Order: sequence, then C-alpha cells, then structure tokens
Amino acid sequence: MTFGEQPAYLRVASDLREKIANGSLPPHTRLPSQARIREEYGVSDTVALEARKVLMAEGLVEGRSGSGTYVRERPVPRRIARSGYRPPSGANPFRQEQAADGARGTWESSSEQEHASAAVAERLGIEPGERVMRTRYVYRDAGEPMMLSTSWEPLAVTGRTPVMLPEEGPLGGCGVVERMAAIDVVVDNVVEEVGARPGLAEELLALGGVPGHVVMVVERTYYASGRAVETADVVVPADRYRIAYHLPVR
Repeated sequence: MTFGEQPAYLRVASDLREKIANGSLPPHTRLPSQARIREEYGVSDTVALEARKVLMAEGLVEGRSGSGTYVRERPVPRRIARSGYRPPSGANPFRQEQAADGARGTWESSSEQEHASAAVAERLGIEPGERVMRTRYVYRDAGEPMMLSTSWEPLAVTGRTPVMLPEEGPLGGCGVVERMAAIDVVVDNVVEEVGARPGLAEELLALGGVPGHVVMVVERTYYASGRAVETADVVVPADRYRIAYHLPVR
C-alpha cells in the first residue's frame, strides 16, 4: 500500500475505519492483530499500534482483557429536542421536549446549597462565594441514562421562597420560567452555548460511556431583565444523541 503525505498510522486507521463503516468489519468482530496489521499494510509495529489507538480513542473498537480488540456496536443517534417554547401546562421541560418522540423520560435529582465558584459566579453575574442552590440531574429514557445536568440558582433570588428547591414544593419540577414567575421574576431571555469535549470520568460512568468518548455540553442561562436567575451545564453523549433546536420565527 502506498502512503501519501498523511502519517502512516492515520492512513491505516482510515482504512480500518472504512472497513468498520462499510461492514467488512462488523460489530463484535475481532480487529486484526498488531502483527496482522503490520504484515497487511507493510508498516512497523509502532505504526500498527498507533492506528489501533486511534480507533480506540474514537470509540470504534474496545479492548477485552485477555481476548483482543473488538469492533464496537455503534448506536443509532437519537434526537434530543430543545425549544424556547413552553406551553402553560406546568409539565417539566424535559418531559415536554421529549413528548414528540414518545420518549419515556424519567429523572433523578438532588439539591444542596454551596458557595458559587468563580466560573459559576461569572455566569450568574454575582460575586464568587455567594450562596447558590446547586441541583444535579440524571435523565433517563426507558431506564437508560441519556443526559446529565447541573444547575445553579442564586439564593439572592430564590432564597426563603417557595421555589428555593427546584424539585420540591408546589412548583417542583415545573421548570425555571414558571417557578420564577411564581415569585414575580419574569424570565424574558435564555442563552444556550453548545460545545464538545472529552467526557469526564464521572460523567462517562454515569452515562454508560467509555474513556475518551466525546460529550456535547450545553451551557444554558436564563435571564430576567438582564439579570441571570439560573445557569446550567447539560451534558449529552455525542455518540448516542443529537441536539435539535426548534427556533420560533418572529
């Protein structure tokens, strides 16, 4: 095989990736051994090893102790819908956003007070160390973990009110807009920034991923007359889900 300007290990990885994509190496098939790759492509052991590392980092193959490296079964990405529209139903936003796909969504949450870190304080427009309510969520579809979320609300806004705990009280689980309205705070804007990065170990453990997998991160902040009243990080496994936005035309 003649290699061009691209490093040899990337060429080998590209060819193996194509075989995985076209079914020549179907899921659960053992990847050719390092010696076989070396012989078939006429490369060194180092090149063969690096090519296998590339495929493993991409999540296309996985190592099995004492057995070898095997092609992983690739999930068909599902859609997570996000929309600025919130019907006056009182339903949880997660449930509303998944209803169109018939998803059987459930979630677990826990809330506790903490001092805002510098990063959270900057997003909320408060001083570092001010008290916030942090709430962590694990969202599931038919029992499978699909999304993580951590939200922070300044207690200067919600403290000593019926909505101080997002998932408890008469408006527990109703979403930021409705909860804030109950304390006469009118949310009039929401900003979401979407990025991607390797998942943290604890995130991948909770989401059922493997080390090296990429996650999408949505940084969301709700505003009322320019004041941030909630900010959150929403973490979604990039290999299993796509984020679809429904944006109203004004």
